Amino acid sequence: MNKIVLFAISIVYALPISAQQQDNVLTEQEQREGWRLLWDGKTTNGWRGAKIATFPQKGWTIEKGVLKVKPSDGKESANGGDIVTTRKYRNFILKADFKITEGANSGIKYFVDPELNKGEGSAIGCEFQILDDLRHPDAKLGVNGNRKLGALYDLIPVAEDKPFDIKAWNTAVVIVRDNHVEHWLNGVKLLEYERNTQEWNALVAYSKYKNWPDFGNQREGHILLQDHGNEVWFKNIKIKEL
Repeated sequence: MNKIVLFAISIVYALPISAQQQDNVLTEQEQREGWRLLWDGKTTNGWRGAKIATFPQKGWTIEKGVLKVKPSDGKESANGGDIVTTRKYRNFILKADFKITEGANSGIKYFVDPELNKGEGSAIGCEFQILDDLRHPDAKLGVNGNRKLGALYDLIPVAEDKPFDIKAWNTAVVIVRDNHVEHWLNGVKLLEYERNTQEWNALVAYSKYKNWPDFGNQREGHILLQDHGNEVWFKNIKIKEL
C-alpha cells in the first residue's frame, strides 16, 4: 500500500471518536470508497458462533449499538464462545472500535479456520491482541511483550508507548494485502509482517501455534471477536475489501 493511502488512513483513525460520524453507519464517502458494515449495530446478521452454526444464545449482548462480551470467569471461549463472520475474507482493511474493562482480555482474529480447533479454547487464527497490559497477567507472558495490546499474539511484539486509553473507545485497524499485514491502533502503525515466508514459518515454529498446520498462511479466512471471559465492547466494525 502506498504512503499516501496509509497517511490518509492514519488521519481518519487519529480523529477523536466524538468528531466522527454516527455509530454503526457508513457515510456517503465510505460507501463510495467501498466500505461496508461488518456488524449492523442492531442484529446478529453476518455472525455466528465459531464452533456452532448459529449465534450464541448466551455470553453476548447488543445494547444501544454496542456489541458486548459478557463477563464470566476469564476463561478462553468458555461462556458464549467466540463469534466469527459467516463468510471469509482475503484482502481487506478491517476497522473496529473497542473498549475494555479493567483487567480484560480479548482479541480480534483474522485468517480464522473454525475447523482447526473443535476442542476447548479459542478458534485458531492470527490475533490482534486486546488486553489491559497493566492488570492482566498475560502481558507478562510470551516473549518480549508479544502478548500485549496490539501485538500479533504470541508472535510479534509492539512498542510500549502505543496510544491507548482504557477509559475511552479505541480503534483497531488490520490491513491485509496478500501476504503483507499491518496492525494499527488509534492512527499509529504498531507492526507489519509478511506471511508465507521462511521467516514467518520459523516464527510460528517457536510459538504456541507450532502444531497447527500451515498457521497464518491461508489464502482467506473468517474474522473473529473473542470471548475470553472478560467484559469487552465493540462497535463501528467495518471492512473494505481490496
